[in-house]
Amino acid sequence: MNPPAGRTSRTGRPGRPRSPEADLAILAATRAALVELGWSKLTMGDVAARAGVAKTTLYRRWAGKNELVVDAVAVLFDEHLDLPDRGSLQADVEGVVLRFADLLERPETKTALMAVVAESTRDDALRARIRSTIVDRQKTLVLLGRERAQARGELPYEEDPATAARNADLIFDVIAGAVVHRALVSAEPVDTDWARAFTALLVAGLRAALPQPPDAPGD
Repeated sequence: MNPPAGRTSRTGRPGRPRSPEADLAILAATRAALVELGWSKLTMGDVAARAGVAKTTLYRRWAGKNELVVDAVAVLFDEHLDLPDRGSLQADVEGVVLRFADLLERPETKTALMAVVAESTRDDALRARIRSTIVDRQKTLVLLGRERAQARGELPYEEDPATAARNADLIFDVIAGAVVHRALVSAEPVDTDWARAFTALLVAGLRAALPQPPDAPGD
Protein backbone atom coordinates (compact mmCIF):
# COMPACT_ATOMS: atom_id res chain seq x y z
CA MET A 1 0.00 0.00 0.00
CA ASN A 2 2.82 2.40 0.86
CA PRO A 3 5.27 3.35 -1.92
CA PRO A 4 8.96 3.85 -1.16
CA ALA A 5 10.30 7.12 0.20
CA GLY A 6 10.98 9.79 -2.36
CA ARG A 7 8.17 8.65 -4.66
CA THR A 8 7.59 10.64 -7.84
CA SER A 9 4.31 12.52 -8.02
CA ARG A 10 1.96 12.45 -10.99
CA THR A 11 3.54 15.71 -12.14
CA GLY A 12 6.95 14.02 -12.37
CA ARG A 13 8.44 15.94 -9.43
CA PRO A 14 9.78 14.05 -6.42
CA GLY A 15 7.10 13.81 -3.73
CA ARG A 16 7.42 13.67 0.03
CA PRO A 17 7.62 10.21 1.57
CA ARG A 18 4.25 8.82 2.61
CA SER A 19 3.55 8.46 6.30
CA PRO A 20 1.99 5.13 7.38
CA GLU A 21 0.43 6.92 10.34
CA ALA A 22 -1.17 9.51 8.07
CA ASP A 23 -2.47 6.78 5.75
CA LEU A 24 -4.05 4.91 8.67
CA ALA A 25 -5.66 8.12 9.93
CA ILE A 26 -7.13 8.76 6.49
CA LEU A 27 -8.46 5.21 6.23
CA ALA A 28 -10.01 5.45 9.69
CA ALA A 29 -11.62 8.75 8.72
CA THR A 30 -12.97 7.07 5.58
CA ARG A 31 -14.67 4.33 7.58
CA ALA A 32 -16.15 6.82 10.06
CA ALA A 33 -17.49 9.02 7.27
CA LEU A 34 -18.97 6.03 5.45
CA VAL A 35 -20.84 4.84 8.55
CA GLU A 36 -22.26 8.31 9.13
CA LEU A 37 -22.95 9.41 5.55
CA GLY A 38 -23.37 6.24 3.52
CA TRP A 39 -21.78 5.48 0.18
CA SER A 40 -23.79 7.87 -1.97
CA LYS A 41 -23.06 10.94 0.18
CA LEU A 42 -19.44 10.19 0.97
CA THR A 43 -16.93 12.43 -0.80
CA MET A 44 -13.18 12.79 -0.80
CA GLY A 45 -13.70 16.22 0.74
CA ASP A 46 -15.54 14.69 3.72
CA VAL A 47 -12.67 12.31 4.34
CA ALA A 48 -10.03 15.02 3.99
CA ALA A 49 -11.83 17.24 6.49
CA ARG A 50 -12.15 14.42 9.03
CA ALA A 51 -8.53 13.38 8.61
CA GLY A 52 -7.27 16.95 8.79
CA VAL A 53 -5.48 16.83 5.43
CA ALA A 54 -5.83 18.58 2.11
CA LYS A 55 -8.00 16.92 -0.50
CA THR A 56 -5.02 16.93 -2.84
CA THR A 57 -3.25 14.68 -0.32
CA LEU A 58 -5.93 12.06 -0.83
CA TYR A 59 -5.70 12.24 -4.59
CA ARG A 60 -1.93 11.77 -4.45
CA ARG A 61 -2.59 8.45 -2.72
CA TRP A 62 -5.89 7.24 -4.20
CA ALA A 63 -7.45 7.95 -7.58
CA GLY A 64 -10.94 8.22 -6.13
CA LYS A 65 -13.51 7.13 -3.57
CA ASN A 66 -13.68 3.53 -4.77
CA GLU A 67 -10.00 2.82 -4.22
CA LEU A 68 -9.99 4.67 -0.91
CA VAL A 69 -12.90 2.72 0.57
CA VAL A 70 -11.54 -0.65 -0.58
CA ASP A 71 -8.21 0.11 1.11
CA ALA A 72 -10.05 1.23 4.24
CA VAL A 73 -11.81 -2.15 4.36
CA ALA A 74 -8.63 -4.08 3.57
CA VAL A 75 -6.86 -2.59 6.60
CA LEU A 76 -9.61 -3.90 8.89
CA PHE A 77 -9.17 -7.42 7.52
CA ASP A 78 -5.38 -7.23 7.79
CA GLU A 79 -5.52 -5.98 11.38
CA HIS A 80 -8.33 -8.11 12.81
CA LEU A 81 -8.43 -11.40 10.90
CA ASP A 82 -5.72 -13.98 11.51
CA LEU A 83 -5.39 -17.72 12.07
CA PRO A 84 -3.94 -18.71 15.45
CA ASP A 85 -2.78 -22.31 15.68
CA ARG A 86 -5.43 -24.04 17.83
CA GLY A 87 -4.04 -27.53 17.37
CA SER A 88 -6.36 -29.08 14.79
CA LEU A 89 -7.96 -28.33 11.45
CA GLN A 90 -11.44 -28.20 12.95
CA ALA A 91 -10.39 -25.86 15.75
CA ASP A 92 -8.47 -23.59 13.34
CA VAL A 93 -11.45 -23.27 10.99
CA GLU A 94 -13.87 -22.69 13.83
CA GLY A 95 -11.61 -19.98 15.22
CA VAL A 96 -11.29 -18.07 11.96
CA VAL A 97 -15.06 -18.31 11.35
CA LEU A 98 -15.73 -16.67 14.72
CA ARG A 99 -13.08 -14.00 14.16
CA PHE A 100 -14.52 -13.23 10.72
CA ALA A 101 -18.01 -12.96 12.18
CA ASP A 102 -16.77 -10.59 14.90
CA LEU A 103 -15.15 -8.43 12.23
CA LEU A 104 -18.39 -8.29 10.24
CA GLU A 105 -20.22 -7.12 13.37
CA ARG A 106 -18.20 -3.91 13.40
CA PRO A 107 -20.37 -1.12 11.92
CA GLU A 108 -17.51 0.23 9.81
CA THR A 109 -16.77 -3.20 8.32
CA LYS A 110 -20.40 -4.01 7.63
CA THR A 111 -21.16 -0.66 6.00
CA ALA A 112 -17.97 -0.43 3.97
CA LEU A 113 -17.99 -4.03 2.76
CA MET A 114 -21.62 -3.99 1.69
CA ALA A 115 -21.10 -0.66 -0.08
CA VAL A 116 -18.07 -1.67 -2.12
CA VAL A 117 -19.52 -5.06 -3.03
CA ALA A 118 -22.73 -3.42 -4.26
CA GLU A 119 -20.82 -0.80 -6.21
CA SER A 120 -18.51 -3.42 -7.74
CA THR A 121 -21.45 -4.98 -9.61
CA ARG A 122 -21.26 -1.94 -11.90
CA ASP A 123 -17.51 -1.38 -11.85
CA ASP A 124 -15.11 -4.04 -13.14
CA ALA A 125 -12.03 -2.14 -11.96
CA LEU A 126 -13.44 -1.92 -8.44
CA ARG A 127 -14.21 -5.65 -8.45
CA ALA A 128 -10.61 -6.37 -9.47
CA ARG A 129 -9.30 -4.14 -6.69
CA ILE A 130 -11.49 -5.91 -4.10
CA ARG A 131 -10.07 -9.21 -5.28
CA SER A 132 -6.42 -8.15 -5.20
CA THR A 133 -6.59 -6.03 -2.04
CA ILE A 134 -8.97 -8.06 0.14
CA VAL A 135 -9.77 -11.50 -1.26
CA ASP A 136 -6.31 -12.57 -2.41
CA ARG A 137 -4.65 -11.31 0.77
CA GLN A 138 -7.14 -13.09 3.04
CA LYS A 139 -6.90 -16.27 0.99
CA THR A 140 -3.44 -16.72 2.51
CA LEU A 141 -5.25 -17.81 5.70
CA VAL A 142 -6.64 -20.80 3.81
CA LEU A 143 -3.16 -21.67 2.54
CA LEU A 144 -1.73 -21.41 6.05
CA GLY A 145 -4.50 -23.54 7.54
CA ARG A 146 -4.05 -26.18 4.86
CA GLU A 147 -0.27 -26.29 5.43
CA ARG A 148 -0.81 -26.84 9.15
CA ALA A 149 -3.38 -29.57 8.53
CA GLN A 150 -1.05 -31.29 6.07
CA ALA A 151 1.85 -31.11 8.54
CA ARG A 152 -0.38 -32.69 11.22
CA GLY A 153 -1.45 -35.44 8.81
CA GLU A 154 -5.06 -34.26 8.76
CA LEU A 155 -5.10 -33.49 5.02
CA PRO A 156 -3.08 -34.95 2.15
CA TYR A 157 -0.43 -33.00 0.25
CA GLU A 158 -1.73 -32.11 -3.20
CA GLU A 159 0.99 -32.60 -5.78
CA ASP A 160 -0.78 -30.90 -8.69
CA PRO A 161 -0.49 -27.10 -8.20
CA ALA A 162 -3.58 -26.36 -10.31
CA THR A 163 -5.72 -28.75 -8.29
CA ALA A 164 -4.34 -27.38 -5.03
CA ALA A 165 -5.14 -23.82 -6.13
CA ARG A 166 -8.70 -24.75 -7.13
CA ASN A 167 -9.27 -26.48 -3.81
CA ALA A 168 -7.95 -23.47 -1.89
CA ASP A 169 -10.29 -21.19 -3.83
CA LEU A 170 -13.21 -23.50 -3.06
CA ILE A 171 -12.44 -23.61 0.67
CA PHE A 172 -12.15 -19.84 0.81
CA ASP A 173 -15.38 -19.31 -1.12
CA VAL A 174 -17.31 -21.73 1.09
CA ILE A 175 -16.14 -20.11 4.33
CA ALA A 176 -16.42 -16.49 3.19
CA GLY A 177 -19.73 -17.04 1.41
CA ALA A 178 -21.38 -18.86 4.30
CA VAL A 179 -20.28 -16.37 6.96
CA VAL A 180 -21.11 -13.27 4.94
CA HIS A 181 -24.53 -14.66 4.00
CA ARG A 182 -25.31 -15.67 7.58
CA ALA A 183 -24.12 -12.41 9.15
CA LEU A 184 -24.99 -9.77 6.56
CA VAL A 185 -27.74 -11.21 4.36
CA SER A 186 -29.73 -13.38 6.75
CA ALA A 187 -28.75 -11.24 9.76
CA GLU A 188 -28.50 -14.36 11.92
CA PRO A 189 -25.89 -14.85 14.65
CA VAL A 190 -22.63 -16.58 13.89
CA ASP A 191 -22.21 -17.97 17.39
CA THR A 192 -20.12 -20.84 18.73
CA ASP A 193 -22.80 -23.46 18.04
CA TRP A 194 -23.26 -22.36 14.43
CA ALA A 195 -19.51 -22.10 13.86
CA ARG A 196 -18.97 -25.59 15.28
CA ALA A 197 -21.71 -27.15 13.14
CA PHE A 198 -20.54 -25.34 10.00
CA THR A 199 -16.92 -26.33 10.61
CA ALA A 200 -17.82 -29.99 11.17
CA LEU A 201 -19.69 -30.00 7.86
CA LEU A 202 -16.81 -28.36 6.01
CA VAL A 203 -14.12 -30.60 7.46
CA ALA A 204 -16.18 -33.73 6.80
CA GLY A 205 -16.62 -32.59 3.21
CA LEU A 206 -12.90 -32.01 2.79
CA ARG A 207 -12.04 -35.42 4.16
CA ALA A 208 -14.60 -37.05 1.89
CA ALA A 209 -13.41 -35.19 -1.20
CA LEU A 210 -9.67 -35.59 -0.73
CA PRO A 211 -7.71 -38.85 -0.47
CA GLN A 212 -6.65 -39.18 3.14
CA PRO A 213 -3.15 -39.89 4.45
CA PRO A 214 -2.81 -43.47 5.75
CA ASP A 215 -2.52 -42.32 9.37
CA ALA A 216 -5.05 -39.46 9.20
CA PRO A 217 -6.75 -38.68 12.54
CA GLY A 218 -9.99 -40.57 12.94
CA ASP A 219 -8.94 -43.48 10.67
